Amino acid sequence: MTSKEILACITEAGVVPVVRAASADSAFKAVEAMYRGGVRAAEVTMTVPGAIKVLEKLADHFGSKLMLGAGTVLDPETARACMLAGAEFFVTPALRVSTIEMAKRYSKVICPGALTPTEVLTAWEAGADCVKVFPCGNVGGAKYIKALKGPFPQIEMIPTGGVNLETAGEFLKAGACAVAVGGEMVDPKAIKEGRYDIIEEKARQYLAAVAKARAEILAAAG
Repeated sequence: MTSKEILACITEAGVVPVVRAASADSAFKAVEAMYRGGVRAAEVTMTVPGAIKVLEKLADHFGSKLMLGAGTVLDPETARACMLAGAEFFVTPALRVSTIEMAKRYSKVICPGALTPTEVLTAWEAGADCVKVFPCGNVGGAKYIKALKGPFPQIEMIPTGGVNLETAGEFLKAGACAVAVGGEMVDPKAIKEGRYDIIEEKARQYLAAVAKARAEILAAAG
């Protein structure tokens, strides 16, 4: 699969759950629950104990039915290990050009973290497929995405931080190609209580919010 096809799958999904969990087993079950809820992309962070093994297990279990990503990737070595485990896209919390280069070497999608206009442009020029604007909620949320898209309409952006059911649609209307959702969907309390049905239901709600926003964007475009 080419990087363009991978990015198209992520954009089509519209929402990328960021899976942080206290154990490998709970991370796997959380992704299973989101998949049942209709979400077809997931990002497993490297902060999950045994994260590489979780990626391998998910890749074996879902194959091409789920667009699997690795998050909190801090360096090219980690990116390569995740790649070999089955990850197709990589998300970083900060801009590191060597990690972008590793992903591009193997035609995978890289979504580096950036915040300022200079960082966003630097990431794009280094080969980023899209830019994770983080922490977006702390600097104005959807308004900040809209401000960045003014000078950078060609750069695909996925906001992280401050995304919830109320704001997901606003981010898409502001120009984001998709949104990344952490604890608002992958609820730590629900995981702790084994209530994966809550995560499944939240997945459905986020997909509905994305579909609603996109329908409104089309209607506004006339």
